[in-house]
Amino acid sequence: MDNSLKKSVNETENSMLEKIFHLSKNKTNVKTEILAGITTFFTMAYILVVNPDILSQSGMDKSAVFTATALASCIGTLIMSFVANYPFGMAPGMGLNALFTYTICLTMGFSWQTALAASFIEGLIFLALNLFKVRQAIIDSVPQSLKHAISIGIGFFIAFIGLQGAKIIVPNPATLVGLGDVKSIPVLLALVGVVLIAILYQKQVKGSFVIGMFVVYILGIIFGVAQLPSGIVSMPPSVAPVFMQFDFKSAMVIGIVPAIITMLFIDIFDSIGTLIGLASKAGYLDEKGNVVNADKVLTADAIGSTIGACLGTSTPVAFVESASGIAEGGRTGLAGVTIAGLFFLSLFFSPILTIIPGFATAPVLIVLGLLMMEPITKIDFADFTEGLPVFLTLILTLLTYSITDGLAFGFISYVLIKLFTGKSKEVPVSMYVISAFFILMFVLK
Repeated sequence: MDNSLKKSVNETENSMLEKIFHLSKNKTNVKTEILAGITTFFTMAYILVVNPDILSQSGMDKSAVFTATALASCIGTLIMSFVANYPFGMAPGMGLNALFTYTICLTMGFSWQTALAASFIEGLIFLALNLFKVRQAIIDSVPQSLKHAISIGIGFFIAFIGLQGAKIIVPNPATLVGLGDVKSIPVLLALVGVVLIAILYQKQVKGSFVIGMFVVYILGIIFGVAQLPSGIVSMPPSVAPVFMQFDFKSAMVIGIVPAIITMLFIDIFDSIGTLIGLASKAGYLDEKGNVVNADKVLTADAIGSTIGACLGTSTPVAFVESASGIAEGGRTGLAGVTIAGLFFLSLFFSPILTIIPGFATAPVLIVLGLLMMEPITKIDFADFTEGLPVFLTLILTLLTYSITDGLAFGFISYVLIKLFTGKSKEVPVSMYVISAFFILMFVLK
C-alpha cells in the first residue's frame, strides 16, 4: 500500500471516529483515547480474577464466571461508550459481588441461581427508576451521612473478606475470629502484597493492583504454594454453566426482598457517586454542577446491570478506576471501546487468570477496602444524630457479615435518634418508609 493510499485510509478512519465520538469537540485525538483506554483497563483488570474468586464461593463455576465477567465488562463498557460517549469502564461491582455471595447465598441461604434472579430483578427496577426519573428523587431523599456509610461499610466488609481469604484472620472458638499463622508462607506473601500495592498506588503506578497481584502469585510459585498455569492462551471457558441460570420461583419470596432493596441502594448510590466524581474529573459538569448527558450515562449503566445477570455475574457498574484513564486524557467513548476490546482479548488468557490463588487476590481486597473508607473523614461523629447511624452501619455490617443488616440498623437508628432529639424535620418521609420496611424485615425473620 503506497503512502497516498495509507493517508486516505487513515483520514477515512479518523473521519468516522470523529463522527461517532466527537473527538475534536472534546479536545482529544485517537492516540490519546487509546492510551487512556489501555491505562483504565490495567487499573481495573483485577476484577477478572477477584470477581470469579468471590462468586465461586457461592457454588458457581469459577471458569464460567470468569467468562461472564469478561463478557459483561466488555458489553457494558461498549454500551456506555456508544450510548453516552463517556470514557467509563464497566465491570461487576465490588460490594455487589460480596452482597451476592456472602449475604444472599452464604448468610441468607439462597442458591446462586436465586441470587442471579434477584440481581436481574434489581437491574429491571434500576432501569425503570431511571426511565421514570425516580432514581434522583431516591438519591436526594437519603441523608449524605448514610450515603457515605454505604461506601464505608462495604469497604470494611471487603477488607474483612480479604483478610479472611489470606488467612490473616481465622476462626477462633474463644473470640470468634483471631490472628492466623503469620509465619505461614501464604500469609506472609499476602502481607507483602498489601504493602507492595499500597506503595505502587501511592506512587501512582498504573495497574498497581494487577502488578501486586501477579508479583504475589509469582512468589507463590517460587515458594511452592501456588500452581503454574496449564498454558497461557486458550479458547474461553464456556459460560453455559451460569448463563441465564435464573431461579425466579425461589426469588419470589418475601425473604429475599431486603437483599434486592439493598442491592438497589448500593447500585444507585455507587453509580451516582462514581458518575459525579468521574464527570467532574473529565470536565463534564455544566455551569450548575450537573452532569452533562446524565440520563444517557445512567441508562447505559442500568442496561449493563441486567445484561450482567443474564450472562451469569453480579451487577456491573461504572468503575471509579476509570479516573486513571481520564487523567491520561480520555474524554470519549473511544477510550471505552479500547477498554472493551481488551476485556474481550482477556477471554483468551483464562489459564493464567483463573489459577491465581486467594492469598494473591486478598491484598487487592484489603487495599480496596481502605480506598472505599475515604468518605469517613466527612462524617461528623461529634453529632450523635449523624455519627451513631453511621457507626452502627459499619460495625454491624462487619459483625453480622451482612451488608443488608448493617444498612437496616443504620437507617432505623437514623430515623429514631432524629425523631426523639427534636430533629424530625431533618428526616424525609421516604426515610420513614424505608425504615418501616427494614423493621418489617426483622419481624418476619
